[in-house]
Amino acid sequence: MSADVSLPEPLPAPHIADEQIQLVDARNRPCGSAPRAAMRRFRFWHRATYVVVRNRHGELCVQRRTLTKEVFPGGLDLAAGGVVGAGEAVHVAARRELAEELGIQGVPLRHLGEFVHDAQGNHIFGSLFLVEHDGPLTLQAEEVAEAFWLSPDEALALDGVTPDTRQAVQVMLGYGEREAGR
Repeated sequence: MSADVSLPEPLPAPHIADEQIQLVDARNRPCGSAPRAAMRRFRFWHRATYVVVRNRHGELCVQRRTLTKEVFPGGLDLAAGGVVGAGEAVHVAARRELAEELGIQGVPLRHLGEFVHDAQGNHIFGSLFLVEHDGPLTLQAEEVAEAFWLSPDEALALDGVTPDTRQAVQVMLGYGEREAGR
């Protein structure tokens, strides 16, 4: 069940703690920015993107996070994505994260909606996207240790799934049910 992947040479680690993150208020209205480290420390509301990658068999791309990730090291992600930079549009952030983490570029993103993840000290307004992809993956060595494909039910049954990406897939599956009922 392993993906067709290639690992590029590791790049020098960016100063990720200094990256400026778009902060929002409890109603998702922009209210400034802060370095990533301050956003995490003070648990500020912020925006993040979630891009669920599905192949033609309906399987989801599951990523194992590297052990150096600041949140949920070694955990499993059911979506590519990450925090939105200061002044960055969510669809731009989604495309950037998808290209960085999995090397997927030039494919249409389908916006599925928004959700709120407010748990374990994380205060996130999530923007959910879906992409269909059967091509090869190029994993970002600093963030993704491995990737593999599973059915949605198998992916959701895994232990160690990050709670926000679990919620993103659950929202996606609910969206699919609403679309089928129209």
